[in-house]
Amino acid sequence: MSIIADEGSLIIYFSLTGNTKSAAEKLQKKTGAAIYQLQPEKPYPTDYNGIVAAGEKEKDNQIHPKLGGNLPDFNQYSKIYVGYPTWWSQPPMIIHSLFEQGNFTGKEVVAFSTSASTPLADTVDVIQKLAKENGATFVVE
Repeated sequence: MSIIADEGSLIIYFSLTGNTKSAAEKLQKKTGAAIYQLQPEKPYPTDYNGIVAAGEKEKDNQIHPKLGGNLPDFNQYSKIYVGYPTWWSQPPMIIHSLFEQGNFTGKEVVAFSTSASTPLADTVDVIQKLAKENGATFVVE
């Protein structure tokens, strides 16, 4: 994989345990992209069982949690890297919230995920669909 430094890029990531944050920071060092940590308005529980219960409830009920804080201005970026942990072979529902609340029109979207057992390929269909529905192009790097 060849990543070229591009200051017209933004890394947006969601991380609860720090694994995705670490991956996002490594990607930032390679690309020179701006970086933003996605947060829900209502924080997730901090214990493992609580996180699992909250994430499963969102997934089963298609709940897209409201984002906390303001997203960066997407107008200055042509490429947006979206990073997330893989939950139940898909991105967490907060990633759906990101695509609903951010303006991805005309952007290139590159996904990256962290998981102990699930490859990125298992989540690609969801991200491709979200990108397409929101006027972006999904790019594989």
